[in-house]
Amino acid sequence: MTPRVTAELWVKAHIRKCATHNVPVMVTRRGDETAGIVLLKINRLGPGCMVLSPTTNFTDGSRAWIRGTGPDWIDEQEADAYIEKQLRHDPDIWVLEIEDRDGRPFVDEDII
Repeated sequence: MTPRVTAELWVKAHIRKCATHNVPVMVTRRGDETAGIVLLKINRLGPGCMVLSPTTNFTDGSRAWIRGTGPDWIDEQEADAYIEKQLRHDPDIWVLEIEDRDGRPFVDEDII
């Protein structure tokens, strides 16, 4: 079994990655330190938001991201409603909000 990075460590690393690009990122919800999943709320500061959720690419077993809120950019209220719905199912979720006018999530994995 491949060792997993804790959620808290992944979040800290992602914050640093965004900081190297001078992009503001905030933890808007702390989840379980070890096993919580991380949702990425990408906020373009006006022209829409998108929420990415981690998933597994079933073709090769690698980590990937899925557009939880669909393929299009949505209003921030809709993104927040999606996050709240996910929190009702799993209270251990972390939420990172990345404020980038270009809508970059700064993930290395595929977005499917």
